[in-house]
Amino acid sequence: MSEAQSISGDQSVARELTAFQTNILTILAKEPMYGLAIKRELEEYYGTEVNHGRLYPNLDELVELGLVEKSELDKRTNQYSLTDEGYEAVLDGVQWSLSKIVTDDDRADEIRQLVDESYSSN
Repeated sequence: MSEAQSISGDQSVARELTAFQTNILTILAKEPMYGLAIKRELEEYYGTEVNHGRLYPNLDELVELGLVEKSELDKRTNQYSLTDEGYEAVLDGVQWSLSKIVTDDDRADEIRQLVDESYSSN
């Protein structure tokens, strides 16, 4: 059974994804990656091992949903990248989160500072 719920109506696909799948999209928003690089990023975030049996079925589902594109890097390695729809899904999630977090000017300033710090560290 897949981790994502079935998608109904015109509601954004991003709102039906699991947190794990959303984290994969967020990782791929930076740059295209191969599976083991995605796995390492997830393990760093979760602080624990991510099994192949969890990662690759979720990547396959994101490909089926049209949020991620899978291409062959070489005979043994696939590369994954966000589609335009995948990027829109990431933005939709960020926008929704910000709409709940930013409740006044002080919080808006905190978010601006986080964005500035994130941008300058890249």
